[in-house]
Amino acid sequence: MPKGKSKEKAKRRRVTLSLESPNAKDVILMGDFNKWNAKTHPMKKGKDGVWTKSVMLFPGRYEYKFMVDGQWQNDPGNDEACLNCFGTRNNVIIV
Repeated sequence: MPKGKSKEKAKRRRVTLSLESPNAKDVILMGDFNKWNAKTHPMKKGKDGVWTKSVMLFPGRYEYKFMVDGQWQNDPGNDEACLNCFGTRNNVIIV
């Protein structure tokens, strides 16, 4: 193995994000990990009204938001946030 290369490659980890929104018809998880693509991570609604989505992410820092019935919504279960280029805030997750 060449010098400078780690013996262990960084492994992706399963991260599950959730949002309680029992009256929503459509919730999508969007972030820099999926290039803010609305088609990549649609969420599934449980009988309890909680929407969930599991994604496999490499270790690092990621920004994300939920799209709820066409409207952006931050994750109320995550206080970590940063300003984005639109003057609003994105949630931040460290994997």
